[in-house]
Amino acid sequence: MHSLDSLDPLVAPVDPVVALTRIAWLLERTRESTYRVEAFRRAAVAAAGIDGLSHAARTGGLTNVRGIGNTTAAVITQAVNGAVPDYLASLQSAHTELTDDAAALFDALRGDLHAHTNWSDGGAPLSEMADAAQAFGQDWLAITDHSPRLTVANGLSAERLEQQIADIDTINTTRSDGLRILSGIEVDILDDGSLDQSEELLARLDIVTASVHSKLKMDAAPMTARMTAAVSNPRVNVLGHCTGRRVLGGRGRRAPSEFDARQVFEACAEHGTAVEINSRPERVDPPDELIELARDIGCLFAIDSDAHAPGQLEFKAFGAQRAEQFGIAANRIVTTWTADAVIEWAASS
Repeated sequence: MHSLDSLDPLVAPVDPVVALTRIAWLLERTRESTYRVEAFRRAAVAAAGIDGLSHAARTGGLTNVRGIGNTTAAVITQAVNGAVPDYLASLQSAHTELTDDAAALFDALRGDLHAHTNWSDGGAPLSEMADAAQAFGQDWLAITDHSPRLTVANGLSAERLEQQIADIDTINTTRSDGLRILSGIEVDILDDGSLDQSEELLARLDIVTASVHSKLKMDAAPMTARMTAAVSNPRVNVLGHCTGRRVLGGRGRRAPSEFDARQVFEACAEHGTAVEINSRPERVDPPDELIELARDIGCLFAIDSDAHAPGQLEFKAFGAQRAEQFGIAANRIVTTWTADAVIEWAASS
């Protein structure tokens, strides 16, 4: 077995704001409650706004600041005093265990074709998702916020998506660490297999991940036609969480959608559309037998995090474990490719 930790641990001296932010990421990685994560995020914002932070820490005035409580004050104080905060050290010592082969596959992953920001239902801004991707050792990251129909997730209108594309261009021209952000979308597959965004805007994006989010209990025949039409669309690059199932989590379990997986995956193989291995622990999607079927048909795959927060980018370790279990060769996993290779594939599929 291999102890996985793709984040280099912070060592003393550590900036208090950096320590608080890193704690938030590590809590997200282990799927701690949003309430706990947000406590550290709020404290990081509050601490960044304090003039004379060291003085406030040493005189015991931190807890008088809105957004900073006893636990976060202790983190700040220990960091100010030149130590790695105990809370951070404890989280940094926890590791995910993978088989050696799965760890090697995880190390080969260069990017992610399914990640969300606070433009839709994610928990962090574009800039922080980019910072986290770089810290987790990724070369590139596709931002795939939701499309307009998914109002519950604050899906992006055409105007908002255009603005996000512009913001991504700005990030790519201003970052100096080599990380590349790809413009993308998780576009809803509508009832008839059409896509929930204009052809013009989809053509401007680097990546289109398409997923079913509505009428998941549709009869098998129309669901098959719906999904086949979508994956055959030349604008679609990835079929996201194909069954839509949930196997655990706070929102309850959900049975998988019913469809002719052979027909859908054969269309994926024919049109160069990758089948996503969604790494969220509550999804484990596709189920085992469908990964085997897509493998045998000859599909490409994308190991994706479906991250809704920075620390969740490491979820891909679970996807790597499953891909290795079923003998998926690394060269068939598009998220092991360079950004240039991914963009070329996406434009030609």
